[in-house]
Order: sequence, then C-alpha cells, then structure tokens
Amino acid sequence: MLATKIPKLSESIKTEEATKNALVLPLLNILGYNVFDPTEVVPEFTTDYGTKKGEKVDYAIMQDGKPIILIECKNIDVDLDKVHASQLFRYFTVSEAKIGILTNGIVYRFFTDIDAPNKMDDKAFLEINLLDIKEPLINELKRFKKESFNIDDLANVACELKYTKEIKLILANEMNAPSEEFVKFFAKRVNDAPFTQSVREKFTIITKNALSQFINDRINERLKFAMAEETIMSTSSTSEGNEADTHNNNSEETVTTEEETEGYYIIKSILRENIDITRVVIRDKKSYCGVLLDNNNRKPICRMYFNTKQKYLGIFAEGKNEEKVPIESLNDIYNYADKLKIAVNNYDNTEKSEIQ
Repeated sequence: MLATKIPKLSESIKTEEATKNALVLPLLNILGYNVFDPTEVVPEFTTDYGTKKGEKVDYAIMQDGKPIILIECKNIDVDLDKVHASQLFRYFTVSEAKIGILTNGIVYRFFTDIDAPNKMDDKAFLEINLLDIKEPLINELKRFKKESFNIDDLANVACELKYTKEIKLILANEMNAPSEEFVKFFAKRVNDAPFTQSVREKFTIITKNALSQFINDRINERLKFAMAEETIMSTSSTSEGNEADTHNNNSEETVTTEEETEGYYIIKSILRENIDITRVVIRDKKSYCGVLLDNNNRKPICRMYFNTKQKYLGIFAEGKNEEKVPIESLNDIYNYADKLKIAVNNYDNTEKSEIQ
C-alpha cells in the first residue's frame, strides 16, 4: 500500500536520492522489476549525446540488453509543471527506449514519440498521481509491469490516451469558461439570429448553465440506477464482531430516513469508480447512519448525522479518527469525495491498494 505511506514518508524525504529510494524504487518493484539486478534496472544510465559526454538519466529499465524505459526523478517537493525533462528528452532521442517517465515519486508522467519519430513529445500521454489514482489509471499502469510490457501495444494505447486526455482538458476549460467558438457552435444550432455581441454574451451564460445541468442530470441518472439496482440492506447485522452493536440497537427501533438513503447512494456513486460498490453497506444507528466497507464495523467509511438541524458528515480518511464536518445539503457530500476514497483505500489490501 505505497500511497498510504506517502504522507508519513514525505515528512522525512528531503532529497532526490531519498525520493528515489523511498518512492520510485518501491513502485518499480511492485511492477515486477528487480531493482537490484542491473540487467533489469540500471541506475545512472549513461549515453553520450552529441558533444555532451557522460550525462546521466536516473534509471533505465532494460529488456534484452536494451533500454525500453527511461526515468528521470525529481525531489518529492518539485512541481513537475515547473521543470523540463531536458536530460530525459536528450536521452530519448539517441536511445532505443520508447517510453520516458518524469516523476517526483508521487506524480508520474509518461511520454513517448507520437508527434515525431524518436523525438519525445512535449506533453505526457499519461499522468498518474499515486495520492489520487483511479481504477482506469491503475489498469493503464499495469501495462508497464514486467510480464505484460509490450511496446507495440503501448504505442497504440499511448496515442488514444494522449488525445483523450487533451480532449477532456478542453471540455473542462469550456465548461468553466466557454470560448466564443464553442458558444457559437451551439448558438447556431438552436438560434437563427446573427451571432452579435449581445447574442454571444447571452449564449455564453446559457451554454455554461446547459453544460452544468447536463452533468448534474447524468449524475442523477446514475444515482437512480443505483437505487433501482439495490435495496437497502437490513440495519441489523449478524456479522462476526458486530454482535454488541446489534444488541445495543435492538432496544429501540431505528428508521432510515429518505435523506440518509439519498446520502448513502451519493456516497456509493462517488466510490463506484474505485471499488465494487456491493462492498459499501449502510448501517443505521440511533444517533447516526453509518456507511461501512464490507459490512465490517471495523471499516467505517463515514457517518451521516442528519437527525439534527445542523447536518454533519463524519469521515474516516485518516486512520480511525473521525473528522466531523458540517454540511448544508446532500450535494455537499461531493465536496468530500477525495476523503471518502482515501478512507476506502486505507482499508483495501488488494493488488489495487498495493499499487496505490
């Protein structure tokens, strides 16, 4: 569970070498490479570049005596947006490697030569943040495992990932601040009037609102699907280790309210992309409504305190300590999506958690 160790390790990591040893090498080991075998992983890999002699890239992953992946590491505190992978760029040009990785031990950016052969692209085709890694990205990371690495397959995947990433970024920017070209596209589809300044201003607002409503409608559709897919599980439990809680709650009947039910399905919708949501279980109590992982009282994800005038959401993102935050509406639960995912990841001992 590499990601769960990062917050604690980061306090002690002060240098680039420490970043390599504590974060980068463990990930390479998880991917199946023997970091102690120089036929698989070569530290301080050297290739002469033009008149420059003896420059080194931090690691080269080897296959059949040839480099297939080059890795340039920065200190954990370095913002990768503010650095250029100059050494990586130069080595990529003169080596046989087709994958370059720039990392600070937390964020990993993967490059190849989509735009021009043997010239590393300026933009990464894949970016993975170990502190916020989603299941689709885990599957992409698995392509770099020693036993499954295939450069021909990666070439096709890299192209699709790069352009998908860029289109998503464009959509995000258009949702936040629609460009004139974007607004004009929709305005011309629904309105025959000339695209004057006043029409542009009017449809800029309309387009932004329409996009927001479209996204909200899609979220609501997913929630309705989830509600139709499952019925609320019984509040009583026969699970081992939970008998005491069940006994204490038998003395007075608890009723799961409509708000608690909706909150439960919002939480499930948030966690769908990370885990199998059948593992997420509701457990109502007299003073709060709990949401558990694997129906295990030792794995609380959060608690909903909805029976008072001021609603609260209790989150267990950091170990077993509950963080109780006030919320005004159920939509506020989405503001704590990252912490809910962290709470689940902290309990998960599967291969996914190991990579994370």
